[in-house]
Amino acid sequence: MTSLDWRSVDAALFDLDGVITPTAEVHMRAWADLFGEVLRDAGAAAWSDADYFAYVDGRQRYDGVRAVLASRGLTLPEGDPGDPPQARTVHGLGNRKNDAFLTVLHRDGIAGYPGSLRLLDWLAGQGIAAALVSSSRNARAVLEAAGLADRFPVVVDGLVAAAQRLPGKPAPDTYRYAARLLGVPYDRAVVVEDAVSGVAAGHAGGFAAVIGVDRGVGVAALRDAGADLVVADLADLVPTP
Repeated sequence: MTSLDWRSVDAALFDLDGVITPTAEVHMRAWADLFGEVLRDAGAAAWSDADYFAYVDGRQRYDGVRAVLASRGLTLPEGDPGDPPQARTVHGLGNRKNDAFLTVLHRDGIAGYPGSLRLLDWLAGQGIAAALVSSSRNARAVLEAAGLADRFPVVVDGLVAAAQRLPGKPAPDTYRYAARLLGVPYDRAVVVEDAVSGVAAGHAGGFAAVIGVDRGVGVAALRDAGADLVVADLADLVPTP
């Protein structure tokens, strides 16, 4: 696929971090701070940006913790979601990372990518519905901070996934749930993602197309995961007059 025919599409289902807002940068710093310390204390191989893309990008927070630990042959007790950030458990580490993320978000704020806002404006003008599908439990806080809460009538985030018992990406369930809430058949919706796990979720879901946004993962990795088309900026998807 070299371009997208929007006439065959009734809805666009967007990831948040790295697609609508540059919150991936904040997440990367928070994960690096967390596992820089954890892996050093365990005598394991040091954290790198490649670990972010391989193990946590696009995944639900606790799944990301498990994946990083497994990559180093490490195990910790699961604990439970109420564990304090200091707890040496999977949930404790996930909660510590979340605290770090929220601190940066509230301190520095966030703004949408200009190209992404341009696409959202164009879709609204065409009557094409938009939904947000994020693994983050902070998706609504990010949308509020960016002034974008009114752009998405449907938001399926980590909290919704937990309440509905939907498996996270790379399973397609959260994207399918968003399409159902919009009342749009899967084959009339496109998925827009920057993470390998999210692209894989879209590819497995029977959607009209999966659009990869290359924010650092690389074109080849996104195509290998199932992206039908890869762009560097969502403004590239706006048809020219």
